[in-house]
Amino acid sequence: MKITKVVIYGTKWKAENSRYIKTLTNKLTQVGIEFKYSKALATESPEDIPDDHVLDTNEDLKGYGPDLIITMGGDGTILSAVTMIQKLEVPILGINLGRLGYLANIEQERIEQAVDLLKEGKFTISERVMLQLCSEPEIFGEDNYALNDFTILKRDNSSMIVLHTYVDGEFLNSYWADGLIVSTPTGSTGYNLSCGGPIMFPTAQNFILTPVAPHNLNVRPVVLSSSHELSFKIEGRSENFLCTLDSRHTTITSDYKLTIKQNPFKTKLVKLNEDNFMNTLRNKLNWGIDKRN
Repeated sequence: MKITKVVIYGTKWKAENSRYIKTLTNKLTQVGIEFKYSKALATESPEDIPDDHVLDTNEDLKGYGPDLIITMGGDGTILSAVTMIQKLEVPILGINLGRLGYLANIEQERIEQAVDLLKEGKFTISERVMLQLCSEPEIFGEDNYALNDFTILKRDNSSMIVLHTYVDGEFLNSYWADGLIVSTPTGSTGYNLSCGGPIMFPTAQNFILTPVAPHNLNVRPVVLSSSHELSFKIEGRSENFLCTLDSRHTTITSDYKLTIKQNPFKTKLVKLNEDNFMNTLRNKLNWGIDKRN
């Protein structure tokens, strides 16, 4: 795959990150790769970026036809870019200007090296399973998919909620908890991990069901194939509950019918040849730092 044009995507332009964006644009120009900006990034730029160098919608992206998108931010920036890409499946390379960064794993000091590797074709494309939410009434409109996770959480008071959970229409369990996470393998290192869920290799074809602060201590996360369909019925003292898809959220009631299944299209992430998931895990989780080792 030859890289000739890219989109530089960001949700905001922070002054402290200007030098990294400049490093990227200078290097892209040097190696002869054409680029345009996302509107959110261009709007806050201290430089005057021409309108014909700015993209805002999925249709703009389709018309430009970039070989890949380079995100400037953290993992949340990649999740935001996914909603712009939608079915186009344009690969994403994440440059980490945030904190931890499992998905955006190219650090600032590696920007120029990353561009060289892109130009030389020294990268692979990793396809990631996504989940899709089907609901009655409809919520999230056309953005009813997630790369990381779907959650149902208590909202208005401190009382736990009950989530009756079904797999392909067969009853699995009633979770008495603060909420429930349905995670993809990509999202396994996010909210799922902080709630005690397992880490999964990103190429796995699975979903993870992880309760949030379950009342019954014998309830544990469950891993199941992404070919299954999950559905839920919610009970609680409150009339309202929080429902999220990645960074998007809305309020629902117990009357909502919610079904999770595998999304028909995937997200593609760029992996430089010198990087791998095991190195990322060790570095981000500080494995091996323990003095006893």
